[in-house]
Amino acid sequence: MSFIVEHEPPYQVGYFVGSLAGASINRTLSTALIRLAPPELEFTEIPIRDLPLYSYDFDEDYPPVARELKAAIERSDGILFVTPEYNRSIPGALKNAIDWASRPWGTNSFARKPSAVIGASPGSIGTAVAQQDLRSVLSFCDSPQMNAPEAYITMTPGLIEDDGTVTEPSTEEFLREYMQEFSVFIQRVLTVVPRR
Repeated sequence: MSFIVEHEPPYQVGYFVGSLAGASINRTLSTALIRLAPPELEFTEIPIRDLPLYSYDFDEDYPPVARELKAAIERSDGILFVTPEYNRSIPGALKNAIDWASRPWGTNSFARKPSAVIGASPGSIGTAVAQQDLRSVLSFCDSPQMNAPEAYITMTPGLIEDDGTVTEPSTEEFLREYMQEFSVFIQRVLTVVPRR
């Protein structure tokens, strides 16, 4: 039995913004990433705002918002996480969404789904601790992860404009290369890891 599966671009990328704030710098970062991504990637945000808190009491009858969350992940060829760091960890809303998507038992929507993690913070460590926590969770969820390049963005005033324009050339080039590497990673995973 062959495990080689051919996938042709464009690749559908679902992305999560870990912050619920309207003025989130990570939402601004996501706009820049989409703007700088290669043309073979097409993006759809996977919303998390309206999810109730997960409980296994829902496992027998998932609410529509949670079923749509799982369906959006399953339609995607890859998943991009753009997240802030709250109290040295993952924002609660994002962890809640991951919990919903990984359940009920045996229906983990992240399994075999290539993923990448990036985040921005005004601080100098640029969400490094939250990203490590998120990577641990994604490992348990059996999501192949792009481990390099790592991307911890220190968001200084004016670095990225509201329309996604990056004003610092070196940052712009880094983010462009990051998205190019993500495209290559998605293609590699889809070539060697059979889809469910």
